[in-house]
Amino acid sequence: MRAYVLEAFDSPPAFREIATPAFGPDEVLIDVAACGLNFADLLMQRGKYQERPALPMTMGMELAGTIAAIGDQVTGLRPGMRVAAFTGHGGLAQQAACAAQRCVALPDAMTFTEAAGFQVAYGTSHLALDHRAHLAAGETLLVLGAAGGVGLTAVEIGKAMGARVIAVARGAEKCAIARTKGADICLDSEDLDLRTELKALGGVDVVYDAIGEPLSTPALRSLRPEGRFLAIGFAGGEVPQFPANILLVKNLTVIGLYWGGYTTFAPDRLTGSLATLSNWYLEGKIVPHQSHILPFERVAEGLELLRSRKSTGKVVIDLQA
Repeated sequence: MRAYVLEAFDSPPAFREIATPAFGPDEVLIDVAACGLNFADLLMQRGKYQERPALPMTMGMELAGTIAAIGDQVTGLRPGMRVAAFTGHGGLAQQAACAAQRCVALPDAMTFTEAAGFQVAYGTSHLALDHRAHLAAGETLLVLGAAGGVGLTAVEIGKAMGARVIAVARGAEKCAIARTKGADICLDSEDLDLRTELKALGGVDVVYDAIGEPLSTPALRSLRPEGRFLAIGFAGGEVPQFPANILLVKNLTVIGLYWGGYTTFAPDRLTGSLATLSNWYLEGKIVPHQSHILPFERVAEGLELLRSRKSTGKVVIDLQA
């Protein structure tokens, strides 16, 4: 089968013909229809992600498709079912094997391209805002990188949870997209004095940070007493180093969120979150935004869109195009 394979860290992946993956008794084989791209794919390519699968490795963290075959011990799934799965890698191929417990059945109304970019982005934001930060209706949420893959879902979910949402994005076009997802205020990150702007707006209760410095520290300093700071990622490239005295004086909490980690230590938490999100999708509370849906042969272009920050929402690869 055809796959997009990384053979050495810090080297460009390439298309290769590889064997169809074997699958175990508790696994399924999926005919991949679409694969969502993530900033984490870029980190994984450089060997700088939290997880470093053995090389050579097929790229692609999340996918959607149809079950082609199931292992002897699999229950509740059958060939022909439409599913999405977070596989960590292996999604950019014509077929992928994964643990049956990682498969989520798709609503009939959800397309494969929507589903392929749904789990990581929406799952991250929902688990962060609901389970970790306990965002309450009426609180003020600040989203840094608000037009990106996870940031845009944080705006949408924060609004669905009843928060006042302040979005920070780069440029008028991205700010406009954040507003369509419910942002009450959008600040352009170009030439922005974030701390001054937020002080004038009365401060914030929760910060959702997928960017890192130079925005992290002024965002933290703008938190109200007992505010919560969610460390989601560092797309800006610089990991913040917070003075502990600020946390102490204002009774602040810094919270880390690595969505993929829950697949090993609390998978039921993910299952419940995704069930809620699926219901919200069916009710029209959330509507996935994909700025680019590209055919398989344009994977490199899709990754470059993420690297250069020229995309909004999700970039999805359609393997059926």
